[in-house]
Amino acid sequence: MKILAADDEPLALEMLVDSIKEVQPDAEIHEFLKPSKLLEFAAETKCDIAFLDIHMRGMTGVELAKKLKETYPKINIIFVTGFDQYTGEAMKMHASGYIMKPVTPEKVKEEMENLRNPIEPLSDKLLRVQCFGNFDVFTPDGTPVHFERSKSKEVFAYLIHRHGSSCTIKEIAAALFEDEPYDSKQQAYLQKIISAMMKSLKAVKAEKVVFKKYNSLSVNVNLVDCDYYRFEELDAGAVNSYMNEYMSQYYWAEFY
Repeated sequence: MKILAADDEPLALEMLVDSIKEVQPDAEIHEFLKPSKLLEFAAETKCDIAFLDIHMRGMTGVELAKKLKETYPKINIIFVTGFDQYTGEAMKMHASGYIMKPVTPEKVKEEMENLRNPIEPLSDKLLRVQCFGNFDVFTPDGTPVHFERSKSKEVFAYLIHRHGSSCTIKEIAAALFEDEPYDSKQQAYLQKIISAMMKSLKAVKAEKVVFKKYNSLSVNVNLVDCDYYRFEELDAGAVNSYMNEYMSQYYWAEFY
């Protein structure tokens, strides 16, 4: 997650950045005393959230937000100010949030848990995976991945569910075919399902997402942007999107 922070008062900027770091210690935070410098940076680097002081010399936070949204319409703007008379003007920008100074981690956390726009997938990921609600798989540009067999998609869902842990073919069979005997016929059927799954992933150049070893499979979690993985990392956007449903179409995920 990339975050911009702007305030023309050094002490106020320091307090803002410290609060953001406490809430999102793994975020990439870029701080600016001058709005012009922030715009120069944003012209070259896409960011997810911008914390902008409204009352800055040379360019107000609202003016800065307008310029940012011209380039990145989905960027989350969170205004920061000590003057409540700017609230109306700020809200016209469809901001994600509004923080009154002094800034505290609690105020930052509350706004980040209610972002207007979801954080977009990381650019180095090969797939975007949705576990909340029904399970679905997309390419980074949002195109659904087509699985020729529904069971192939379910195998991939189970691997995602295991979060990188290695799964034997027998373990996968036990999850997908709970009460059926694990015999040579079922093994052969599972191999066909797995082969079809890999074919579907290869069609979107994402076959590297799955590690294959003798009699076992696992997911390379570093190549997947997944709401479930973000949730476990306490990512605000993922936590906010969870509505008490997880891989709804699969009975084995029902009690997770």
